[in-house]
Amino acid sequence: MTTTLLKLIALVSMFIDHTGQFIPDTPEYFRWIGRLAIPIFIYCVVLGYKHTSNRKKYMLRLYFSGVGMAFINLGINIAYSHTGVIITNNFFATLFVIVLVIYLLDKRQVKLYVYFILWQLISTILCVLFSEIIVINFQADHLFYGAILGNIFFVEGGIFFVLLGILLYLCRSKVGITIVYIIFHLIIFTAYAKWGVVKDGIINHLFPFSDYQWMMISALPLLVLYNGKKGTGLKYFFYFFYPIHIIILFLIGINLR
Repeated sequence: MTTTLLKLIALVSMFIDHTGQFIPDTPEYFRWIGRLAIPIFIYCVVLGYKHTSNRKKYMLRLYFSGVGMAFINLGINIAYSHTGVIITNNFFATLFVIVLVIYLLDKRQVKLYVYFILWQLISTILCVLFSEIIVINFQADHLFYGAILGNIFFVEGGIFFVLLGILLYLCRSKVGITIVYIIFHLIIFTAYAKWGVVKDGIINHLFPFSDYQWMMISALPLLVLYNGKKGTGLKYFFYFFYPIHIIILFLIGINLR
């Protein structure tokens, strides 16, 4: 299974998931199907980082895509604030942070680790302070600034998805991926059972999971079927499809409410 095919499967899964998110009265199993998307996209971006000829350019493309999506979300959330429905979807920002952390790990320079940790502390404080300037929704405000500042906590999925990306990068075999992936989801399941009932404030950022998030484990067979080949590419298609489909589904959902 090529990376192109994996991305197409993830794209279809994501579209179904977001249909369930934005369109009222859709079956809950739409969200279940959507659990395939995130781990596949994370795996594909890790593969993309490994094989790209220009890693800095790859990171910048993800960063500016995340910033662009953040401003799209901000504009829509302001324009439709009267509806009570908001957009917080910005997985570009999460993928950027994953690739950034991997890049720093590859450098193996202690000073870079120190700079990163300090920046995360500073940017976390800034996200909280700046959210007092633009007040639309607690989560939306923090994720907007998180995308711009490259904050590991205030991105979609938070530090958990970043950790998953790092683990997938460090695994050098399909057996390793299988073991790590299963353990990761056991931790998610256990953590949700203990803390998942808390849905307010900062805890919702640090643990942004629904009670069916463990279903991401269903993506494992697809990950191990990867055959090491790129496929036909369609690189920029995915960058354009993501914001366009979210905007369309959001507007359809608003008009159906």
